[in-house]
Amino acid sequence: MEEAGRDRTGCENLQRALSECHQRFGPGAMRDAACRHLNRALAECLVSFVCPDESEAVRTLCGSGGTRLKRSQCQQAQLSLSVCISSHQPD
Repeated sequence: MEEAGRDRTGCENLQRALSECHQRFGPGAMRDAACRHLNRALAECLVSFVCPDESEAVRTLCGSGGTRLKRSQCQQAQLSLSVCISSHQPD
């Protein structure tokens, strides 16, 4: 994630914090519980870096309930984000 000493994604601090959390807690349920928020935050940070427009659309359209139209738009935004993420995965 880091290139030439620079954090290109803006996620370096979260990655470091998650790594430190994993060092403090051994594998298992305790680690899962203790590090869950960092794991989620890092995942969201990386997804936002890779698919910024699609990620923002999901945040905007899926943040709360709403009309049938908004729910439909949320589902479409989630599908677009899924396609974007898939397009960045190795074959």
